[in-house]
Amino acid sequence: MSALPRPTAVLCALVAAAALLPVGPARAAAPLAFGACPGSVPRPPAPDHVECGHLTVPLDHRHPSGPRIEIAVSRVPASGTPAERRGILLVNPGGPGGSGLPYAVTKRAKLPASVRRSYDVIGFDPRGVGARTPVGCGAMGGLFTAPGADPVPVGPRAERAHLAAQRDMADDCAASAGPQLLRYLSTEQTADDMDAIRAALGEPRTSFLGVSYGSYLGAAYAARHPHRVGRMVLDSVVGPWGWYDFDVIQSRALLRGRDTFLDWAAARPDRFGLGGDGAAVRRAYLRVRHGLTARPVDGFGPAEFDRAVYRALGRTERWTGLADGLRAYLTGGAVDGLRPPSAFDGPESRNYEAANRIVKCADGPGPTPREIVTDLRRIRRLDPQPILTGLEATTCAYWHHRPDRRTALGAPAAPPVLLVASAHDPVTPIRGARELRRLLPGSRLVTLENDYSHGVFASRGNACVDGTVAAYLVDGVVPGSDVGCGGAGLPDAR
Repeated sequence: MSALPRPTAVLCALVAAAALLPVGPARAAAPLAFGACPGSVPRPPAPDHVECGHLTVPLDHRHPSGPRIEIAVSRVPASGTPAERRGILLVNPGGPGGSGLPYAVTKRAKLPASVRRSYDVIGFDPRGVGARTPVGCGAMGGLFTAPGADPVPVGPRAERAHLAAQRDMADDCAASAGPQLLRYLSTEQTADDMDAIRAALGEPRTSFLGVSYGSYLGAAYAARHPHRVGRMVLDSVVGPWGWYDFDVIQSRALLRGRDTFLDWAAARPDRFGLGGDGAAVRRAYLRVRHGLTARPVDGFGPAEFDRAVYRALGRTERWTGLADGLRAYLTGGAVDGLRPPSAFDGPESRNYEAANRIVKCADGPGPTPREIVTDLRRIRRLDPQPILTGLEATTCAYWHHRPDRRTALGAPAAPPVLLVASAHDPVTPIRGARELRRLLPGSRLVTLENDYSHGVFASRGNACVDGTVAAYLVDGVVPGSDVGCGGAGLPDAR
């Protein structure tokens, strides 16, 4: 498939044009002017409304008089009285690579009413993401080829081919985004963008809700601007590791999550017909994957299958669809039930996948090729058929810009933060929340026990979690100790 050059061309053109502007002294942030939003941003129900604007920020915050780029910002004003207002609540949906512009609307709709009344909810597209400054990586080493190559290399020849694809991906990103740009699309620079948004809105503090990668971004903001932190909620926490180490930890957690799914499906043999015990369902699962490896269906092969499984394991409400999809393939060869509802190879997906690698590789040193092969073999010893979809930072082994240090996270000077986690989240294992808490003194961990999904606050419908977080955001109530909330357990099959 042909590459889509437009996103990177837009960003590079902005940077090049900015470089030609007269260079003067660093400027104070100009007030943000809001107007109508693009069509990609949903409208909240009346009387609420959403408004959008953009902010010009330095490409490199360490050199504020240099080239500048634009950040798109959205706002849904607080619905309460002036006396109820607590300030701004920036939100980030995760990634790296997730667009935050529409998230101000979609996430706000799920927040407790007291939070909606208290905060202007502010969404923003992190640098490199969305309509203003999207980045692309061309073909990305064949990532968008359908069907893709088997992402689980078996044997030295396949391992060499896997590494070659990672090298090609790094070369594609350097050629498309430009090697000089790669270093500036980092989490630390985005954290500084957040503070520029705060200043442009005239607010003394930034309150923040970050989910998944958003938790990493929030922890970076706390490290860089501890005295500007208001109330911060980090949900489904990425641990304070390098990205490659996190990806490997996640790959092991996905094995545990898949085993739970296989046992769950086995407990419902009449509903799914995949087998009466976990071993039997696993054999059915492997028949599907091996079949798609030998003969892909309509561009749907092993890489696409693993992506679908990765997505489904992150939310238990998707498990029924995954089990039904396995059965449909086994009984009739159909893959429609396994395909995610949104196409992988679209402009937004290409932007997401490019930004994901670029940010991860800008945030710290990457692995060596030897480390990658060693870890691939270790994971396969744990399970011969792992899910390696989340091993995105392998590309960093061949990155054209090599950071010499990892992103700093957390700070003793920051006020207490609330961390939220699902006890059995396979995407961001709870171990990450426990590790990050050590870098945020006085913080508390709210755990949704007996839960197996990714994304908790204002997502799982748990009154204990939502009430605890709302009390913190609205009234500043920090629990005296960690909080455990009872979860609903595994879902019923529908």
